Amino acid sequence: MTQNIAVIAANGKSGQLIVREAVGRGLDVTAVVRGENKTVARHAIIKDLFDLTAADLAGFDVVVDAFGAWTPETLPQHSTSLKHLADVLSGADARLIVVGGAGSLYVNPEHTVQLSQTDGFPEAFLPLATAMGLRVIAWGGLRSSRLLRRCRRSAAFAECFTEYTEFSY
Repeated sequence: MTQNIAVIAANGKSGQLIVREAVGRGLDVTAVVRGENKTVARHAIIKDLFDLTAADLAGFDVVVDAFGAWTPETLPQHSTSLKHLADVLSGADARLIVVGGAGSLYVNPEHTVQLSQTDGFPEAFLPLATAMGLRVIAWGGLRSSRLLRRCRRSAAFAECFTEYTEFSY
């Protein structure tokens, strides 16, 4: 049985990579985009993330949240978008995978220090790393384009998501 995947913010940089790889592996992919679908996915839901409903995401095995916000005014949307998706998917069987940045990766075995808290982390990226770090506290997240590239080369794309996600409950 083919996995049915929705990729939210599929027109973005990470979203397009994920869609292309999943389609290339024969998965049934639906791009969730605000405007015209610019991905290779044959199916699309054209709707703003904040307007998505449970009915829109019903029937998907996996929902990949590739949402990104980069300006100081929009950084809080990392948390509000995830809360919205958690509410929409509450009670559903779909697995939610959140794409984030490397700054929120833990660098010690105790999971108490994130990369963004270490010496030498670029100050310009601290607000983004903080916003994304808050976003993945209660959910799993796939972080870093390096991991995406490694997943693209792995034999089992879906298993790669499992291998490279961190979950905190």
